[in-house]
Amino acid sequence: MKKLFVLMMMAGALTFGFAGNAVAQAEEASMEDTTSMDGDSAMMENNDSTAMDAAEEDTLATAVVEEEDVVEEKGFHQIVKEKFIEGGWEFMSVVLICLILGLAIAIERIITLNLATTNTTKLLANVEDALNQGGVEAAKEYTKNTRGPVASIFTQGLMRMSEGIEMVEKSVISYGSVEMGRLERGLVWISLFIALAPMLGFMGTVIGMIGAFDAIEAAGDISPSLVAGGIKVALLTTVGGLIVAVILQLFYNYCVSKVDSLVNQMEDASIALVDILVKHNLSK
Repeated sequence: MKKLFVLMMMAGALTFGFAGNAVAQAEEASMEDTTSMDGDSAMMENNDSTAMDAAEEDTLATAVVEEEDVVEEKGFHQIVKEKFIEGGWEFMSVVLICLILGLAIAIERIITLNLATTNTTKLLANVEDALNQGGVEAAKEYTKNTRGPVASIFTQGLMRMSEGIEMVEKSVISYGSVEMGRLERGLVWISLFIALAPMLGFMGTVIGMIGAFDAIEAAGDISPSLVAGGIKVALLTTVGGLIVAVILQLFYNYCVSKVDSLVNQMEDASIALVDILVKHNLSK
């Protein structure tokens, strides 16, 4: 009996020992599982936060790109249109009319002056050949069929050839002044628009400042929002007038320089024509 009781006690101890070890191992395993689960959850939370940050950055980047696209889509003509309306259509429309009329006259003058340009060296050589081959009538017929103010002056001079060289010189000088007046026709209107556009802009400036001070007087207080509107109108009208004046001034200076060049050509060619006629009379 004693031996059986001892064996039972030893078996129980061993059983409880194994059970304790098993429980300890189970607790350690559960703790490890809990730790790994906590780590996984932390990693998942970090991934979620990283994904959220990336999504927010993508959203901000997309918004910035869309805003840039909107700015790029607003072209130059749209900006000009907005500033034109903000500057007040009353004075800005008058300034725009000055620009349109001035450009129309300037383009017409440029085309006319370029068509009036003549190769005087070739013209003089052909006139001399016509004089030598067919006389004054042949030369006159050639100049009548040639375009340009120089050829017109030659025609007038050849028509007075029968009256002598002195009459030819007087006719060339007189008709040269007529041709110069035709070349300068329309330039006075361009100069008028050059002077008128800034004046209208300054008038809009004064009216805008008056409106700003009226708003201050009505409100009884100086506020940036009250003054900004009137000053903005004033500055936009001034800028509009100055831009029109600058553009028309460039065209005007080109036309004036072209007229001066043609006048010099006419004077040189007229002197050469008189020399050719004198030489032709001497050869006869």
